Amino acid sequence: MKERSPEILKAPGKNFRHEWKHVISASDSVTVQQRLRAVARIDTHAEGGKYKIRSLYFDNLRDKALLEKIDGVNCREKFRIRYYNDDLSFIRLEKKSKMNGLCSKESAPLTKEQAARIASGDTEWMKNSSHPLILELYSKMLSQGLRPRTIVDYTRIPFIYGPGNVRVTLDYDIRTGLGGTDFLDQDCVTVPAGDAPIILEVKWDAYLPETIRQAVQLESRRAAAFSKYAQCRIYG
Repeated sequence: MKERSPEILKAPGKNFRHEWKHVISASDSVTVQQRLRAVARIDTHAEGGKYKIRSLYFDNLRDKALLEKIDGVNCREKFRIRYYNDDLSFIRLEKKSKMNGLCSKESAPLTKEQAARIASGDTEWMKNSSHPLILELYSKMLSQGLRPRTIVDYTRIPFIYGPGNVRVTLDYDIRTGLGGTDFLDQDCVTVPAGDAPIILEVKWDAYLPETIRQAVQLESRRAAAFSKYAQCRIYG
């Protein structure tokens, strides 16, 4: 796959990165993990080599975010609230943007109480926030009708590699909360998101070192578009 010029990464106010996604099998996952352990290191935030991620994704009544993903719209964005390993002391509002095949992510901290208020539809407090991303979400909840849409759960095995600021992750056990939005309730019901595969993601800045390129190379596997949010909307 042809890499884009590093100059494209210099969009004002955003750090755009390259991103590959591969749909892989369980045996592929074992192979890639063995290779990566020889050249990269596990992210120090992982417990036992992995961690759980729970996100609450936003969309509007016309499914703007979902349809833009399905249609492959060149410039698009999606909002989510996320926390890791059931730790409600570290919650983030995130906006992920995609432009010309490159990705960027912005984030803002949220307290448990703030996250709960957004999830329940209590948004008036957001207009007084000092954080631009919270203000942006508030504005788009008003202008675009964005609202909490569904919970997305999965487990991630994360590797990092210094040169190129590379991050390689393997995501599996993708589950959906269907129409549920009470994502702070750690006992809320989630179900497998159809026949969701294992997803190998490779992200880097200006260049991808050959060492990592070889480690993630698999026969008959090609980079492909995949959205966990779209997969978790399989039931509606």
